[in-house]
Amino acid sequence: MKEFFKELKNHVMTGVSYMIPAVTVGGVCIAFALATGKAGANGMEVTNPFWANINTIGGAAIGFMCPMLAGYIAYSIAGRPGLLPGMTMGYLANNAIGSGEVKTGFLGAMILGICAGYLAKWVKGWNVPKFLKAIMPILIIPIVTTVIVGLGYIYILANPLGSVVTALTNGLNSLSGGSTVILAIAIGCMIAFDMGGPVNKVAFATASALIATGNTEMMGMTGVAICVPPIGMGIASMLLKKKFTPEEQEAGKAAAAMGLIGITEGAIPFAASDPLRVLPSIMAGSSVGAIIAGLAGCTDAAPHGGLIVLPVVGNALMYIVAVAAGVAVVVGMIYLLKKDIPAEEE
Repeated sequence: MKEFFKELKNHVMTGVSYMIPAVTVGGVCIAFALATGKAGANGMEVTNPFWANINTIGGAAIGFMCPMLAGYIAYSIAGRPGLLPGMTMGYLANNAIGSGEVKTGFLGAMILGICAGYLAKWVKGWNVPKFLKAIMPILIIPIVTTVIVGLGYIYILANPLGSVVTALTNGLNSLSGGSTVILAIAIGCMIAFDMGGPVNKVAFATASALIATGNTEMMGMTGVAICVPPIGMGIASMLLKKKFTPEEQEAGKAAAAMGLIGITEGAIPFAASDPLRVLPSIMAGSSVGAIIAGLAGCTDAAPHGGLIVLPVVGNALMYIVAVAAGVAVVVGMIYLLKKDIPAEEE
């Protein structure tokens, strides 16, 4: 069993290594583009046509993040026949699917990539007639794997998840009139948990909707929680180099830049490669940052996060302090929890 999990980690790391360029290229393009824009009612607005095109290119690049993660996990497990099924599952995870119209993000992509890979590997072992052997890797294996895993995802995971999202939304709304600390912890954990997935979107959408009612305090907490994971992991990868591969160290630079612009997805490569240590660290950091922002009465009048929204932030100094405190928690927990990587993997 221990050997199985070691192999599984290697498969996941293969997917992460192929995914990192999509995150860094897309994130950096988006970050530079948004840096030229301004905070508006619908988030950061890029009005310059050239930078708007850069933003479009960046969005296209980062859109390959989940397909490449799932695709190359499946490829690592099953070889070429697993690539297309894995990429298709990653696409499904990154888009609203099912009656609940929710997406599962990078966590869904990881799970689906693993499922697609092992199913494709199993189908490869079928004892089929000789005349079918030639078309097994290009037709039979991809079709069987894609259809089975895809339908399983839609009916078993995506549709029921819609009910979970509704419950989370109702729960977060009920907390909005209660304890600031409890609300901040909920926001911090939800934002950092899946970084763009359904749990993250519930917190972000709720905070964004409240802006129209004049309540900008929740968005202030959310804006801090959004940027803490990528900035925290970026700084951790720069300071604690023995705990990160060279590829992760390079991704850390892009992650820090993405965090400043309010793009939480910059931390995804780190969470995908070591979720048991990274997710608790960034959830704790985002929660601490959100608590400080909430208690200090920080506000954010734009549905966006990071330091780029400072012109529309109330009590901007404490907003910055909250981000710095959250980042410090992330770096500290990574130092305590994450092991140094073996010398041969550096």
